[in-house]
Amino acid sequence: MEEGVNIELDKISRIKELVEKLNYASKKYYMEDTEIMSNLEYDALYDELVLLEKETGMVLQGSPTVKVGYEVVSELPKEVHEHPMLSLDKTKDVDALVSWLGNQKGIISWKMDGLTVVLTYENGVMTKAVTRGNGEVGELITNNAKVFANIPHVIPYKGKLTIRGEAVIKYSDFNRINEKITDAQAKYKNPRNLCSGSVRQLNNKITEERNVHFFAFNLVDGNDVDFRNSFAYELSWLKNQGFDVVEHYLTDANDLPSYIADFATRVSENDFPSDGLVLVLDDLAYGKSLGRTAKFPRDSMAFKWADEMATTHLKYVEWSPSRTGLINPVAVFDPVELEGTTVSRASIHNVSILKALALGVGDEISVYKANMIIPQIAENRTMSGNVEIPSSCPACGGVTKLVKEGAAGSLDVETLYCINEYCPAKKLKSFAHYASRNAMNIDGLSEATLEKFIDEGFLDTLDDLYKLERFMLQIISMEGFGEKSYTKLISSINNSRNTTVGRFVNALGIPGVGEATAKLIARHFKNDIDEIIKANAKEYMEIEGIGSVIADSIVRYFANSMNYDIINKLRMELSFEEEEDAGEQIFEGSTFVITGSVNHFANRDELKSYIEKLGGKVAGSVSAKTSYLINNDVTSTSSKNKKAQSLNVPIISENDFLNMCKEKGLDL
Repeated sequence: MEEGVNIELDKISRIKELVEKLNYASKKYYMEDTEIMSNLEYDALYDELVLLEKETGMVLQGSPTVKVGYEVVSELPKEVHEHPMLSLDKTKDVDALVSWLGNQKGIISWKMDGLTVVLTYENGVMTKAVTRGNGEVGELITNNAKVFANIPHVIPYKGKLTIRGEAVIKYSDFNRINEKITDAQAKYKNPRNLCSGSVRQLNNKITEERNVHFFAFNLVDGNDVDFRNSFAYELSWLKNQGFDVVEHYLTDANDLPSYIADFATRVSENDFPSDGLVLVLDDLAYGKSLGRTAKFPRDSMAFKWADEMATTHLKYVEWSPSRTGLINPVAVFDPVELEGTTVSRASIHNVSILKALALGVGDEISVYKANMIIPQIAENRTMSGNVEIPSSCPACGGVTKLVKEGAAGSLDVETLYCINEYCPAKKLKSFAHYASRNAMNIDGLSEATLEKFIDEGFLDTLDDLYKLERFMLQIISMEGFGEKSYTKLISSINNSRNTTVGRFVNALGIPGVGEATAKLIARHFKNDIDEIIKANAKEYMEIEGIGSVIADSIVRYFANSMNYDIINKLRMELSFEEEEDAGEQIFEGSTFVITGSVNHFANRDELKSYIEKLGGKVAGSVSAKTSYLINNDVTSTSSKNKKAQSLNVPIISENDFLNMCKEKGLDL
């Protein structure tokens, strides 16, 4: 009896461990774009959890088997779904899917990998768009949805219509957007994350520029329409209303395997991201009669590709330093064929995964392509564990440091960093940041160009940018350069010689100091660089938004003799002008926090700049030093509104702010 109790306790303990681990992995993946385990490992742990929950009859609150979607974390307004959204049960077994369909007919379609959005139309016009959110509550993105590339503004049907679909960014657009980003570290990792950020923007101009597409896959509400008890007819009807509908086919159990095989041959050629297929019963009444579980509807099933595995041997682990100091492990193995392509490398993501795999040179490993696209290691059959974590940086030879982040205990994720402040891998980022638009705004200094100049020895420290004319002949003769390009570059560099103290402080790349904080520092010390350099941490903490950690970081930066020397050399090349004034400093001494969307101004940055030009400060969070919180939804229950109320900080709308300006005599 006691032994049986212990077995149950062991299972319950394992359930708790799995829930914590899977939820943490989901949070890192969906909210922070960080992968701490492979898809294969996540699926295996998830399946183990499902089995244990069935065996014990216990399901924890917050278990990923009952939770749906991401938690709402942005400042967008929240909206409760009229019809809660569920996840889909899934299988990788074609025979299991055939068995599930039985003697029914079904609709097989792509399972697109973007962001699920619910659209509501009334009187032929879209009135609301909401993200999936956690299945119960989503984010209101109506203004953003209106600029999706392919959504009809007016439809023939004039009743109330609610549909679901997937917002996606095509691979062609994803590549186009990434090509414009010169900093490799700033490039987007995949279309799904780019789409999620684009759809949930507070400024829909950015959404429009990203060319987001919407593909309808389900009709939730359509009053007074006879859909002939057919899901296929619903999709056809939506297409006739002007919507792009996910590619789909009516099938029975006999034809289903051939349809799946056809989809599989085309997944790698698609211009849109997909992570599987969806099968929905065509008989609407029968599907509805089946009901639902706590998490899954019983009228549909997701199919995920069975991963094609290949066995190979690890040649070595390459340690790839980035310009942030992070050193990423990459597995290099004997080439193998996967999904029609030759694969010889796979990211290991972090040190924790490397240790869990116990990788060693010569080990026999299984590799696959997650969702038929991204190479990953599934298993290490040898587990020799002889790969050493480098104690020195491959780029500079400096000391490395293992850093842990995440929750306590087993969920800590280890990453490797180079702690040498002057590592060459970091030098490129330093120059790129200095030349960036919000810093010194030097046009023509792409990351690729900077890398060439550094490799050629033209650039070592930041002040060398103002001495490039010494290398005129060499630069003109470089591939991709000529006299015209050289002249344009030198002109842009010379234009940067006239700048503001705020831009200069931002350009230095002080840890924790961005554009807004740099402006606050310049204003606080009345644009006196000498005062900025010699100030202590206590003086910096007097500035709104600067706490002890950032204050100490700033002081350390200026105390470094090499930094001090470079700053003095730069000052000899530059002349500083006052920030442009919009008029009387009517908000001097006032600190604002801005949240939510704005109407009168193009975006929150424009409102922030306007306040700063009138002498005010703009901080990122509400504190006792805040004078006003600007939020057009003054009655919302957002965290910033609650904090403002608890501190008796006035919450004002954009119109209230504009009226304040008028009352102070400003002619708008």
